[in-house]
Amino acid sequence: MSQAEQLRQQILDLVQDYHQAAFAERPFVPGESAVPVSGRVFGAHEISLLVDSSLDFWLTTGRYSEEFEKKFAQYMGLRHALLCNSGSSANLLALSCLTSPKLGDIRLKSGDEVITVAAGFPTTVNPILQNGLVPVFVDIETETHNIDTTLLELALSEKTRAVMIAHTLGNPFNLDAVTAFCKKHNLFLIEDNCDALGAHYNGQLTGTFGDVATVSFYPAHHITMGEGGVVMTNKPALKKLIESFRDWGRDCWCPPGVDNTCGKRFDWQLGSLPHGYDHKYTYSHIGYNLKLTDMQAAVGVAQLDRLDAFIKTRQDNWSYLRSGLKPYEKFFHLPVPAANSEPSWFGFLMSVREDAPFDRNELIAWLTERKIGTRLLFGGNLTRQPAYIDQPWRVAGSLERTDFAMTNSFWVGVYPGLSTEMLDYIVDSIDQFVKNR
Repeated sequence: MSQAEQLRQQILDLVQDYHQAAFAERPFVPGESAVPVSGRVFGAHEISLLVDSSLDFWLTTGRYSEEFEKKFAQYMGLRHALLCNSGSSANLLALSCLTSPKLGDIRLKSGDEVITVAAGFPTTVNPILQNGLVPVFVDIETETHNIDTTLLELALSEKTRAVMIAHTLGNPFNLDAVTAFCKKHNLFLIEDNCDALGAHYNGQLTGTFGDVATVSFYPAHHITMGEGGVVMTNKPALKKLIESFRDWGRDCWCPPGVDNTCGKRFDWQLGSLPHGYDHKYTYSHIGYNLKLTDMQAAVGVAQLDRLDAFIKTRQDNWSYLRSGLKPYEKFFHLPVPAANSEPSWFGFLMSVREDAPFDRNELIAWLTERKIGTRLLFGGNLTRQPAYIDQPWRVAGSLERTDFAMTNSFWVGVYPGLSTEMLDYIVDSIDQFVKNR
């Protein structure tokens, strides 16, 4: 071994000791310790690969990015997985690639409509608007908080070209109905799988049904890179378009540090550029730079080894809360797994019934006082958010159940960092609150 290699190994050996000293587990003290809704769960292996990557000082995408993309595509059973810097960017890339002129007449054009829901995270909807398209909002089901698929035909118009929706908090939407609707009307399906990594529908992983799908690796999600996301597809033509939009809009597909993959770098004729203009500086799309660093990917490689265990713990924690809170169904709509599904839960979502002797805000205040974290269903009804007031959109039917979720729904955590003691504390706290009412 060279001196540099010896020093690298010494550094990585010390990482094990550092992790043990810096991140030792602390005992849970009810009322004093926080019970977060989400968080990063990691070990020495994640830090070791992060440090290993940093010692390369290859700060853009590199060997760990390639390893992660390959392993993640294999895990999902898909041909292509393309890393980017966030799940929100993944959604932007997934929709933007479908606007490419290279798709010819089937591409999405300005003014086309995309069916979605208003009860969700804004960056499922924002790419529709950012690409000059029109979101068409439909209502949700109360128990699953997923799209009410009976409203799809009502939302359809001669301008409808795509459906872009998320699996709410890890609970799959009705993929039988949605995929049949898209096939019937020749629509693109963009599957936001950011909150549902590892969920199954009819035995098939969610994120594998759409033309394009996305996953987020923000710390709240099933595995983390700190920031990060991935776009997935089985279609090589879309894979190339996603890469282009991610990498400045360039026509060239060479990875960083590589030249002349096509074998004709100075022999292209595109646009009205002179023949032979450098293909590395030829742009076929109005793109972005949405790559992530290899250091982030290194953390993801380590996290992949823990993914199945994380999913199982989330499912167990959700079931534990569901059992513990079942006696209070008189006061709450408790979550229900979608038919034909095995969810990979992101959180435990519940709604205060309209006839309950308390409201959601009172309960949240009580839980907050007891250091139990809660979240609302993201943006509630996005059509009521200030950012969307002057934006072009339309609603098919009413958003009555979306409004109910906006005022009555909230969720608590199920992530793997929660202990049984913490889950008991959540149930006991809700029990005390209800009995006091």
